[in-house]
Amino acid sequence: MAELNVDLVSRDRKVWSGAATRVIAPSVDGEVGILANHTPLLAVLRPGTIRVATTSGPAVEAHVTGGFVSVDNNLVTLVVDEVSLV
Repeated sequence: MAELNVDLVSRDRKVWSGAATRVIAPSVDGEVGILANHTPLLAVLRPGTIRVATTSGPAVEAHVTGGFVSVDNNLVTLVVDEVSLV
């Protein structure tokens, strides 16, 4: 199965980085689901929960207050204002 490389960062630190099969993020236009080979995307995030299905280990969930998500060539970068891991 194809993988995504995911980086979740806040203004001052890297929160989580790793391989995943799926990312779900709360964009201002509704939740966006990201799988491998997703078309390039840039979206603004609203407050909500980011969910990352990792390739190994438990899923990662993080509450965010906003930010943006970028997707290109199976690299997902989530830059968030404030974050707390669940």
